[in-house]
Amino acid sequence: MKTPLTPIAENLWLLAYPLTILGADLRRNVTVIRLASGRLILHSSGPFAAPDIAAIRALGQPAWLLEGILRHDTYAHEGRAAFPEVEYLAPDGFSAAVGFPTRPVLPPPAEWAPEVLTAELALAPFAREIALLHVPSRTLILTEVVFNFPGDRSLWLGTLLSVVLIGSRHFGMSRAVKFTIKDRAAFAASLQQIMAWDFDRIIVGHGDVIESGGKEKLRAAFAAAGF
Repeated sequence: MKTPLTPIAENLWLLAYPLTILGADLRRNVTVIRLASGRLILHSSGPFAAPDIAAIRALGQPAWLLEGILRHDTYAHEGRAAFPEVEYLAPDGFSAAVGFPTRPVLPPPAEWAPEVLTAELALAPFAREIALLHVPSRTLILTEVVFNFPGDRSLWLGTLLSVVLIGSRHFGMSRAVKFTIKDRAAFAASLQQIMAWDFDRIIVGHGDVIESGGKEKLRAAFAAAGF
C-alpha cells in the first residue's frame, strides 16, 4: 500500500487534502513532526481516512493535534475522531466553535523544546496564528498568513487568488488576513520574532512547500503586502 505521507525532511512529513472553497481547490496541508521521543505533533486536522491514520501511527505515537488559527475548524471533528486519545491544541475560542474541549497552544508543551519553537502572529483578535519552527530541519510551518500556489494553477484558482487572496503573485499574504489586521505595530513586532528564527523551508497551510530561500521569499511577500 502506498503511504499517503510525503517525506519533507528527517522526522517531517506532509499530507495534502483537497479543500474546495468557492469552486477552487485551496488544499489543506497536514504536517507531521516526530520528536526525538518518538511522539508526534500533527499540525492541522484533515479528513483522515483509514490508510492515513495507519501511516501516521506507523511513524510514532500521536500525542498532539494542533490548529494554528481559530477559524481552522473545517476538519476538527474528523481529527478528533481519528485520534481521540491525543491532546487537542488550539487558539482560545476554538473549543466553543467546535463543541469539544481543547487546550491553548501557548505555552507549548515542554517536551517540544528545543526541537519545536512556537510564536504568535498578531493578526485580528479572532484569527491570531501560531507559527511553528521545526528546528532540526529549519522548517517554518504556517497556517493561513501566506499561501503558495504554482504557476500551473487552474484559471479559476488563479482568478480567485488575484481577486480575493494574494493578487498576481503565486506566493503571498492573503488579503483576507491582511485587511483584518488592526494593530499594524503589534503585527510587525510579531513578524520580527518569526523572522529572527533560522529557517529556509516553509510549509504553508494551503499550497506548495517552499523548499529553499523561504526567509527571503517571506520577507518579500510581507513587504509587498505593506509590512
